[in-house]
Amino acid sequence: MAEDLIEVRHLNKTFSEQVAVEDLNLVVKAGEIYGLVGPDGAGKTTSIRLLCGALKPSQSPGGEAPKIRIAGFDMLKDIEKARAQIGYLPQRFSLYEEMTVIENLRFFAEVRGLPTSKWQPRCMEILSFVSLDAFVDRRAGQLSGGMKQKLGLAAALVHQPRVLLLDEPTTGVDPVTRQDFWQLIIRLAAQNDHPEGRTAVLVSTPYMDEASRCTRVGFMRKGRLTVEGSPNQLRAQLAGRILELMGSPLPLLRRIAVKDADVQNAQLFGDSLHLRVKEGCSVQVIQRVTEDVAEQGGVVTRFRLVEPQLEDVFMGLIERD
Repeated sequence: MAEDLIEVRHLNKTFSEQVAVEDLNLVVKAGEIYGLVGPDGAGKTTSIRLLCGALKPSQSPGGEAPKIRIAGFDMLKDIEKARAQIGYLPQRFSLYEEMTVIENLRFFAEVRGLPTSKWQPRCMEILSFVSLDAFVDRRAGQLSGGMKQKLGLAAALVHQPRVLLLDEPTTGVDPVTRQDFWQLIIRLAAQNDHPEGRTAVLVSTPYMDEASRCTRVGFMRKGRLTVEGSPNQLRAQLAGRILELMGSPLPLLRRIAVKDADVQNAQLFGDSLHLRVKEGCSVQVIQRVTEDVAEQGGVVTRFRLVEPQLEDVFMGLIERD
């Protein structure tokens, strides 16, 4: 059985009576990629900062003692040993822009206590891994946004951490770079060349296509982890209840759809609508909405049952909460 590399129990954080994280309980095993998703202000960044020791937890309202264990070390009692197991990539680029790529990595390697005989080959190995080996002498401030994020990832990996905490690492970068970055994350979780075993990755993301790549996903809302599971488990909650509606004009189609008593929600998905309907009502909804659209001069070009997307699941969770 895979080792628990992140174990969190009864984690709370309050800022001036504003609850940011409420009774967070979370376990991430070696080799897993755990995705934290949720709307802005849900508590994702605060949770990650608590895990890496940048913030201290608040007292639990119920009196339970908080617990944060990282690769077997207690973050609240043995913070330095716990932090030594963590690679952390914050939302904003936090390296030294006036220093070159290799100078930044050397700095972080030496801060971590790596001797020259270890940091030099390690840095070149990491730069090759993130495809920055051709830019070792370029100043960090002259890198593109995607290359800066790759350099940040390289700095987080320089000491071979067992736990990787990534806070919205691809926000603001182009789609191609997002794809490249996620290939790196997947390779990191899958590889087994760490001397002590596989790595655990916890990543927060606003992108549902990224969440679908994770081993497990947790949805945060108002500081609470309200539901978690594999992407397939979460999507299965809406099996048989998502309809794709295409036609014109879309505003008319949506107005008609939301008036149907069995339609719970209608969201725009590209050039189509996704309707979430009550269980067992898909056939009736298709028939009624198609007839109403025709009566009002609209056109339906496609109306069918489709597999739910994570966007469908989380829109439903937001409305439920």
